[in-house]
Amino acid sequence: MTNPTGFLEIERRDRGYRKVAERIGNYAEFIVPLGDDGVAAQATRCMDCGIPFCHNGCPVNNLIPDWNNLVQSGQWQSALRTLHSTNNFPEFTGRICPAPCEAACTLNIDNNPVTIKTVECAIVDKGWEEGWILPLPPTKRTGKRVAIVGSGPAGLAAAQQLARAGHAVTVFEKSDRIGGLLRYGIPDFKMAKHLIDRRIDQMTTEGVEFRTSVEVGGDVTLASLQEHYDAVILAGGAEQPRDLEIPGRQLDGMHFAMDFLTQQNKRNAGDSEAVAAPGGTLTARGKHVVVIGGGDTGSDCIGTSIRQGALSVTQLEIMPRPPEMEDKALTWPDWPLKLRTSHAHEEGAARDFAVLTKKAVGVHGRVETLECVRVEWTRGAGGRMAMNEIPGSTLRLPADLVLLAMGFTGPRVPGLVEQSGAALDPRGNVAATDRDYRTSQPKLFAAGDMRRGQSLVVWAIREGRQAARAVDEALMGRSLLPR
Repeated sequence: MTNPTGFLEIERRDRGYRKVAERIGNYAEFIVPLGDDGVAAQATRCMDCGIPFCHNGCPVNNLIPDWNNLVQSGQWQSALRTLHSTNNFPEFTGRICPAPCEAACTLNIDNNPVTIKTVECAIVDKGWEEGWILPLPPTKRTGKRVAIVGSGPAGLAAAQQLARAGHAVTVFEKSDRIGGLLRYGIPDFKMAKHLIDRRIDQMTTEGVEFRTSVEVGGDVTLASLQEHYDAVILAGGAEQPRDLEIPGRQLDGMHFAMDFLTQQNKRNAGDSEAVAAPGGTLTARGKHVVVIGGGDTGSDCIGTSIRQGALSVTQLEIMPRPPEMEDKALTWPDWPLKLRTSHAHEEGAARDFAVLTKKAVGVHGRVETLECVRVEWTRGAGGRMAMNEIPGSTLRLPADLVLLAMGFTGPRVPGLVEQSGAALDPRGNVAATDRDYRTSQPKLFAAGDMRRGQSLVVWAIREGRQAARAVDEALMGRSLLPR
């Protein structure tokens, strides 16, 4: 450590945002970097703990104290090598990961964790700027062929690892562009899409073949892949959205969040309206928007709606309002339950908690009002939380556009999963262990949200890397790829 008392001398400082009035006029990224000196100063705050609890919080096993130490001593290129040793795409995680590592940081005991996510992002961004990130094609080919279904972070991580191990890898993606939810589920203002494109270029040079607009289970049967490839990895994500089963759900103006977000991302990519919205344009312009669901997807809907020119945006959450601060003694170093305010909330959205939507009311087949009721959560005799409606608490919200952002229940079964014949776990995910990632079918593996259910980008990358090692070991008898 260059300064063992840095955490005592330097205050925590994170990246800032451009002013609201400036950023809501476009879809560009609006985070303001700290600069090399500012990042190095923040890295100096790392105590290099004897037991680095940040490792406990990081699913991809990032060597956080190691690259913090390298950054604070100016060894940026070595820091990049260390970062890439565990994480294929730090520019993705450095932008959209919620940073469970920071929640687990020892300095978070007094609410001043190291800005791990900021340092991580600065390292990889500098690597691209300096031209340090280059393709790493294998020196020898194995002659084995692997098909990967799905090009989200799990599929991409598995593809890159297997290609570097010398296998011929083909990635099949049903959408017109590579990236999965990274491409169409994350707004451009959170993660610009050229970040994906340059990784695709890198991976193509490394030998990965990408086939877009090919739906396995539809355009191509899974059986044909199993016949022509030595192994197949299912990494299609958990795409089945949780629906809202209420009277009036069929009204025009009620849509799943991903349908809404995908259209705007396609427009930003330069697609015509006919291509971006073949089923009809979804827009918040001039409308009262209600977002149902309090997570990151709901926040993305808020930011997009505001940029489209919504009259008002209200976000509803069925759970009670979380505490402003967590109970450190009870939760640290685990991920805490506490109130989190995103950049989108600061842009002009109203939030309401412990609200249950009961009914959608419309005129001429189009939604105009949501009828809701407030609820109270109590703990029953068995310790389970129970929801009870509060008498006389009915409220009605104007709603011209209702976006359902209540998460996902698992992978879509018709088509790919159904054709696979693979066993499912009790939650409806493709059953496979996190040791060998094998499904119940020969030559068939599963990773990412399709295996574990809806989760974080860091878990997807971890699973893709581990599945790649499992496949490599199955094909070659041993593997030098890291878990």
